[in-house]
Amino acid sequence: MKDNKSAYTSSDYDANVNKVLPYYNEFHRQIIDAANCIDADNLRWLDLGCGTGTLACKAANAISNCKFTLCDISEPMLKTAEEKLKNSSVVAEYINCSNDKINFSNEFDIVSAVMSNHYFNPEQRKTATKNAFNALKPGGIYITFENIEPQAESVKKLYIKRWGEYMLSAGRSQDEVENHFNRRGTEYFPITVSEHLYLLKECGFKSAEILWYSYMQAGFLAIK
Repeated sequence: MKDNKSAYTSSDYDANVNKVLPYYNEFHRQIIDAANCIDADNLRWLDLGCGTGTLACKAANAISNCKFTLCDISEPMLKTAEEKLKNSSVVAEYINCSNDKINFSNEFDIVSAVMSNHYFNPEQRKTATKNAFNALKPGGIYITFENIEPQAESVKKLYIKRWGEYMLSAGRSQDEVENHFNRRGTEYFPITVSEHLYLLKECGFKSAEILWYSYMQAGFLAIK
C-alpha cells in the first residue's frame, strides 16, 4: 500500500480532514468513551494509521495511565505526531509501518484504526484486521471507523449528494469534491456494513457491532 495520506501534507492534514469528513471529531469522542469503559490499571493502546497523533492527544487528556503505540505508514505523519506530543502527557512509541505489516501478539487492551484500512484490497484489509485481532489481549476491544458503501444505488446517490454538500459548506471547491468522489473505488475501497461485520467475525472476534453511523462513515466495535 502506498502512502495515501500524501493527498494532504502532515502539516495540513487535521484541518483538511475536518473539511472532508462530517463528525470527524465525533469519531474520536466515541472511541475515547469506549476506551474509558475498559477495566485496566495501565491501559495499552495501539492506534493504527495514527496520522498526526490527534486521537492519542485527546485520549491522554481523558484517560490516565495509558501508554500508546502509534503506527502509521507515513513517516512525515509520525514525525508530526511526535513533535505535537513531545510536550504533552502522552507516553508513546512510534512505528513507521502499514497496518497489514504489524506484528504484535496479545499486547494491547485497545486497538483503534480510523479511516486507514479502506485503501487496502480485500486480502490486505483482511490481513490488517487479523493483525489488529492478534495484537489485542483476550477480551480487548478493536474500534475502527471507515467509509461505507451503501447497498442500494439509489441510497448511495442521495448520500453522495449530501456528503458533497457538506464538503462544499466546509470550504472545499467543487473540483475538490468531485476529485474526492472520483478516488472512490480507485484509490480507496469502501465496503458495506454487512461486509465489515462479517470480516470482523471471520478474523476471530467473538462479537462485533456497529458503534456509530452517519453520512457514509461508520464505526465498529469488536471484542476479542
